[in-house]
Amino acid sequence: MNLSEINWDPNEAGTWPLPIKAATIVVICLLVFGAGVYYDTLDQLAALDVSEQKELDLKQSFETKQKKSINLHDYQDQLTQIETDLEDMIRQMPTKEEVASLLINISKTGLASGLEFRLFKPGTPVRKDFYSELPINIKVTGKYEALGLFVSGLAELPRIVTVHDVNIVPEGQAGEMKMTAMVKTYNEGDGRAATKTVKKKRGQK
Repeated sequence: MNLSEINWDPNEAGTWPLPIKAATIVVICLLVFGAGVYYDTLDQLAALDVSEQKELDLKQSFETKQKKSINLHDYQDQLTQIETDLEDMIRQMPTKEEVASLLINISKTGLASGLEFRLFKPGTPVRKDFYSELPINIKVTGKYEALGLFVSGLAELPRIVTVHDVNIVPEGQAGEMKMTAMVKTYNEGDGRAATKTVKKKRGQK
């Protein structure tokens, strides 16, 4: 077969030799297939990858939610216990009307322990999330045992009182000790309102 003798006019394709016709058909089919893959299939494959990733994300989300739902009862019990503990703590916080008497009780506790106050200075209340922190700078002197009794007495008060930044040094020659510290108590502020809000969101009264 002499290729130079073939009329390559597409309009005369019917006269081409059979091998040339077959090769031309194969080439055209490959071009059509390649165009179909490029313009359609590639986009479908990309969309498929996105769908598969979304499926994995949904499966992971489902598994996470399933684990949470299995432990939902335990979470509810823990939340109830936390709310109960929070209410107990709030009940131990003095109201604004009780702060003055609490300050007197702190002073009386120190005196009853055998301490002498050199400084008793309430500071400016510090506002927190749902309560106010009431700092009191104190400086007392007395025997070491009296200091221990004082701290223990503060812990036994019906309202929450905490002791911070304690510093104890010798004072004089008779076994006296000087203690400086920051005593803090806490005003309930909006604490009860906060617990009511939490319960309201959970559908409780």
